[in-house]
Amino acid sequence: MTASYDKTISQAQSNETQNLVDAFNALDTDAKLAWFYFVYEKMGDSITPAAPAAAEPELAPLLLGDYFELSDEQQLDIMRDIVNCKDTEYSRAYGAIKENNQLLVWYAWAVAMGDTVVDLPASYQSSKAINDLVSQIEGLDFEEQISVFRTIAGELGYTDVKPIETQAETGKTSSL
Repeated sequence: MTASYDKTISQAQSNETQNLVDAFNALDTDAKLAWFYFVYEKMGDSITPAAPAAAEPELAPLLLGDYFELSDEQQLDIMRDIVNCKDTEYSRAYGAIKENNQLLVWYAWAVAMGDTVVDLPASYQSSKAINDLVSQIEGLDFEEQISVFRTIAGELGYTDVKPIETQAETGKTSSL
């Protein structure tokens, strides 16, 4: 199962992990961005080995190159567009890559926060919903954590690629 083309198919297999994805989806835009920051701040060392090893950073030059040259406000707008699945150049670039590369993008941005990437405001106070969600994810085993991260990352960004209809949906058999 992949969520890269059909965003309605979730990689979060269990009810518990699907509930965490649903809780993330219930957050507002800026809370989702803060969640990414806190997850990578607290758990980046465990997420990192899974993503870069399977990622291909050269597939995301706009997101892992040009992005770092933009102003803080432009970067924040791009992050918000991706989280809101808006049809923009950067959101399309994000939506066009697979989940491991999407996780790599968030990781690279988190590592660069406060340096070449816009940082959380010093006065930012994390909400109970964000803190609870981070704590619940910390309580999962590694495979469940990655499942949740890939599902969330894969649901963001914009793509107009539609899944191929199945035989059950079309009632037709495939031909050679």
